[in-house]
Amino acid sequence: MGDEWIVEARGCDAARLADVRALQRLFASVVEELALNPVGEAQWHRFPGPGGVTGMLMLSESHLTVHTFPEHASACLNLFCCTPRATWAWQARLHELLGATEVQVRHVRREYGLVSTVASPL
Repeated sequence: MGDEWIVEARGCDAARLADVRALQRLFASVVEELALNPVGEAQWHRFPGPGGVTGMLMLSESHLTVHTFPEHASACLNLFCCTPRATWAWQARLHELLGATEVQVRHVRREYGLVSTVASPL
């Protein structure tokens, strides 16, 4: 049971994609606005040079992850919640927080072994 969001954001601001603090603000917004429950501190890995950042936050509901690619102005996020949650305003919030100009969201609802997918347009 639960919901999973697989999110691809394009046209993002490369500087924010390489900034761990900007990504921490993103995680804080998702957690607060969806009333999620972290079970510890997020873990962050900053790749050298022009590389991006990988972040993971374990939740009592499951997890939130991000992988950024500043050289491609893109970010990939995954939120899995084993209990139903409202849909976050991915397009608007990623535009605000990362400068995304295009956001694709795939929402997978998992119910007793059944999977249904709802994709949002770019």
